[in-house]
Amino acid sequence: MQYAMEDFFHYLQIERGLSSNTIQAYKRDLKQYYIFLKQREIVKWESVSRHDILQFLYQLNDLGKSSATLARVLSTIRLFHPFLMREYQIPEDPSIHIETPKTNRKLPKVLSIGEVDRLLTFNDGDKFSLRNKAMLETMYATGLRVTELIDLTLADLHLSMGFVRCFGKGSKERIVPLGDVAKDSIEQYLERSRPKFVKQKKTEQVFVNHHGSALSRQGFWKNIKQIAKDAGIEKEISPHTLRHSFATHLLENGADLRAVQEMLGHADISTTQIYTHVSKSRLKDIYKAHHPRA
Repeated sequence: MQYAMEDFFHYLQIERGLSSNTIQAYKRDLKQYYIFLKQREIVKWESVSRHDILQFLYQLNDLGKSSATLARVLSTIRLFHPFLMREYQIPEDPSIHIETPKTNRKLPKVLSIGEVDRLLTFNDGDKFSLRNKAMLETMYATGLRVTELIDLTLADLHLSMGFVRCFGKGSKERIVPLGDVAKDSIEQYLERSRPKFVKQKKTEQVFVNHHGSALSRQGFWKNIKQIAKDAGIEKEISPHTLRHSFATHLLENGADLRAVQEMLGHADISTTQIYTHVSKSRLKDIYKAHHPRA
């Protein structure tokens, strides 16, 4: 059974071109699934029934897992069993006709324009401040995912033409415009800060840590939390807060939904539409706060 799982992960990486983070999520889900089946003394994938899958989902539900988690796990199982049918000639897919749990999509937390201004105000001109300002300005200007931001290479920067190239989920390439403020911040960082980090190292990534190596997700997350704290921002933030704010502020100011979808790299426009709900909820808050008869 484990050999089949390893083949599946190889398929996700080579044929589907999924990122290492996405594949790790699939691995966590399938590991739980495999352990559950072993506890039920199931030793062959062809022995798995629809009832077994339902019992697994019921167990996760009893453990307090959210409907979103259940939906994600079921999505993994639905991808895995057809793979087994193709590669291992298993006679049927037991995951067919299992309904996806309905999820209540959480609205992403976004910053106000004033809060973004505070977050992006750096008084010090040292090498760390120049790097952090360039990173955050780039994320807010482009809406890049954290992984896309830290994976940016020098060859992906086209500052004279005002855009960056990035590779999103499934290694899909996209071109995203870059505003003048972000462009200036990157230029300042490349000229005055990055050389002090990399020294003699040949690091291709744009944003580097104090050793001159590529910055990690954890390093970015640690930085943005401290910057938000120093800026007096009390909202709970995530690594994608600036990405969410980028999309919301564009839509609030009249940007076309399809254009925002393209810039965010969403395969399905329904994913982008959640930001229209954020905009509407904020409009309601503004109305209640300022209308005399609200």
